[in-house]
Amino acid sequence: MDIATLFDDIKRMNKRQVYYQMLTFAMVVSSALMIWKGLMVVTGSESPIVVVLSGSMEPAFHRGDLLLLTNYPEEPVRVGEIVVFKVEGRDIPIVHRVLKLHEKNNQTVKFLTKGDNNSVDDRGLYAPGQLWLTKKDIVGRARGFLPYVGIVTILMNEYPKFKYAVLGCLGFYVLIHRE
Repeated sequence: MDIATLFDDIKRMNKRQVYYQMLTFAMVVSSALMIWKGLMVVTGSESPIVVVLSGSMEPAFHRGDLLLLTNYPEEPVRVGEIVVFKVEGRDIPIVHRVLKLHEKNNQTVKFLTKGDNNSVDDRGLYAPGQLWLTKKDIVGRARGFLPYVGIVTILMNEYPKFKYAVLGCLGFYVLIHRE
């Protein structure tokens, strides 16, 4: 099927067919959002799926690995556990291993993290003046992973033209596909 044929198909569509295709597209998008929100409820994590964006956790996780997360409040953080955390002032969550715990008598727990492939701990990544992370900084804990499945996300972030081309092709396909 060539481009000219695709445009001919669009020209032959009446208003009702165009509205139907747009409604179908809206239903697909809303279904994806509902599934995401459902995963948030089931896993207890604001982001149940995260892509590893750097090589700081090699050899445990590689760039492009897709991590499956949970974040149940009743589970204590332990040394050696791989956590995903957000730091104030940074938009992108970080995937690193818990290096040290600092427990106080009042039941508060603070912890220090480090990437497996890094030579120093993460204090340089934390917000200015912050020496430890707390439970409120945790997005989730790694429970499983799918190797290299997230590489498409990395490509779309590093090459915005690729992202727009993929999204444009998907949108175009949904609009002209009649079934």
